[in-house]
Formats: sequence, C-alpha cells, structure tokens
Amino acid sequence: MMKPIFQRAIPIIEKLEEAGYEAYFVGGAVRDLLIGREIADVDIATSATPIEMKAIFSKTVDVGIEHGTILILLKGEAYEVTTYRAESTYSDFRRPDEVRFIRHLKEDLQRRDFTMNSIAMDKNGELIDPFAGREAIKNREIKTVGSSEERFNEDALRMMRALRLKSQLGFLLEEGTYDALKKKVHLLQHVAVERKLVEFNKLLQGDYRVDALTLLQDSNLHHYLPMLSQKEKGLNQLVTYPLQSLSLLEIWVLLLKVFQLNEHEAKIGLKEWKMSSKDMKEILNLYQWFQKRLSTPFQATTIYQSGLSVAVSAEKLHQVYNHERVEYPDHLVEMYSKLAITSRKQLAVNGNDIITWSQQSAGPWLKELLAKVEEAIILGELQNNKEDIREWLFQWNQK
Repeated sequence: MMKPIFQRAIPIIEKLEEAGYEAYFVGGAVRDLLIGREIADVDIATSATPIEMKAIFSKTVDVGIEHGTILILLKGEAYEVTTYRAESTYSDFRRPDEVRFIRHLKEDLQRRDFTMNSIAMDKNGELIDPFAGREAIKNREIKTVGSSEERFNEDALRMMRALRLKSQLGFLLEEGTYDALKKKVHLLQHVAVERKLVEFNKLLQGDYRVDALTLLQDSNLHHYLPMLSQKEKGLNQLVTYPLQSLSLLEIWVLLLKVFQLNEHEAKIGLKEWKMSSKDMKEILNLYQWFQKRLSTPFQATTIYQSGLSVAVSAEKLHQVYNHERVEYPDHLVEMYSKLAITSRKQLAVNGNDIITWSQQSAGPWLKELLAKVEEAIILGELQNNKEDIREWLFQWNQK
C-alpha cells in the first residue's frame, strides 16, 4: 500500500492526467521510499507547462516558474510540481544557460544527477527506472546518470551532493563517479559559497559523516571550501571523535578547535562561509564557553552567565575533545536548578532603582554594580528582595 504522504498528492496527478498530461512522483521521495528512509515531502514532474498547470489548478504559487516549477496548494499542503525539461550548456558550471520544456519523461530523468534520483513512480506505485537506479540502491552505490564528467561540468555542486549522500546513506561512490569527481573538483570554485554551506551542513549531520569527511579530504574537495584548505591535520583529528554524539552547532565549534583558531580567526573563517549573523553568533559564543570549560569546570556564576543549553553543549564538547565517555551532564542541570535567579530580568531591582538610591547619573558603573548584585545573589550571599539588596548596596558603598 502506498504511503500516506504520496496518497495525499495523488489528486494532483489525477487532475493533470484528466487534462491529458502525464505526471509522476520523482526525486528524493521515490529514492527514500525504496531505501526505507523517512520522507519529508514529495515532488511531482509533469508534461504540462507552468501555464497549463495554472489553468488547471486555482491555487498556485510561482516559486521557480522560469525553470518550470510552481507550488500547487492542496488541502493546506504545498506540492512542488515541475515541467519535464531539458537543459542546455552550463557556462557557469552551476545553472543551465537555457531551460527547454519537453513532453517526455525519460528525457527529463536523463538530466538528473544520480541514478538513484532518476526513478519515477506513477500513482499506482509502478516504477519507471530507465537508468538502473534501483540496481544502484540495491548495490548501495552512488552513480551519476550517464557521463560523470558531463554531470559535474553541468553542475559542480553535484560533487558535494555526492559526498552528502555518502554521509546520509553510507553508500559507496561508484569508481567512475569518484574518478570524475577527483578530476573535476576544481570546478567547485565557481559555485556560490551559500550553496556549498547547505550541502556541507547536511554532510556534517549524516550517520556516515566520518566516512564523508575522509572522502572530502582524499578527493581534495576541501581545498575549495572556506576555512578548510590546508587544514589536513585538523580534519584528520576531527574524524577521530564520536561526531554522532554532537549537534551541528557543536561540530562547528569542534571544527574551530581542531583548526586551532583564536576567536578573531574563527570569526573570519565563519564569515568566509557567509553564514547568517545568528548562526555565527551562536557558534562563536559556544566556542568561547568551550574554551573556558577546557580550563575550568562550570560553577554557579559561570553557568548563570552562559545559560544551561550552552553549558550542556560546552560540557559535551569537553568530553568529546578529551575522548571521555559522552554522558548527559545531569550535574549541570541540578546546579542550574538551584540558582536563585537565571536572568537579570528576575532581579527584584532594576537600574532605575539603583540610580534613585545612589542619586547618580546612569553610566558604566551601573552595569558593573548590577553584575555584583547578581553574583552575590547567585552565591547565596544576598536574598533577592528589594530591601535586602538596598541594604547590601549601602554597605557595599561604605567599603
């Protein structure tokens, strides 16, 4: 019986067929169905052009209409539907100079990257597999459709995608595919860093990430990635750690550590990846706390300053980096739960109270004084109530 995620999309295929067009499930969803992996969403390919699809469906969104793709909205869900297409030359090694809409499924499947991704499935679950994708899956093999060199010339990012699939599936790269990858790896210099980052992040999260990172280096692909070129020693060290126990954020921090970067160098390196400001801030903050943890265990004051989630991640990284058994740091949770306050917002006083009591203008002194109040409360030297804090400040000023 077909999985519900496909069943819910069948009305789209049926409506296209009623109008005289072909339509099939394609791509990663079909591949993952055959492998037995969880399926996040389904894609549909059709002989109908975007204009013809928009005439059939009342609710659509133009997301890549120039390349034949629109979203069709059905019962609260959005489905990506793409016209069969053939592609011309790839002058920039990333995008086709011209996209031509076609009416034949096999020609559409022929332009795809790997044989496991070139399988189509009709609404009844019957497979169309002209390039032996099922055989590749059975053999646990990553193999390009047709000439590997041509596929990588067309879209150099496919080389990173091959290693990402290695990380996610654990499949072997077919010999000809891997030979072509090593030969064409220099073409990655033409690919936007942002696209490389998406694939690299996925690679870092796969169950077979250590194998993929080893291939990354063996193929010299790392020379065309920000921050990784000439970092063979660090990459060799990275793969000795149990990376499966770490989150993506934590792996990035460990990467900075094995590369022996100071905080300034780390910031420059992450900028080269063109990460979002939010991601950079989180990575650099955790890196700072991890460095501190390497020299000093967390105490009440430092766990208050870092926050529980950062402290837990820093502790995990400490365990991994020192090749210790990775265990959840329950002692930090207990320490955090015993804090009288967990943020400045919980203080019984604020800056205005202190300005009123001191009859001074606001300035840097105020932030420093609030920090001393926080520390005294965290250490149990002061109760978090207004009168006690006022008395404590009076006595502190007399010193």
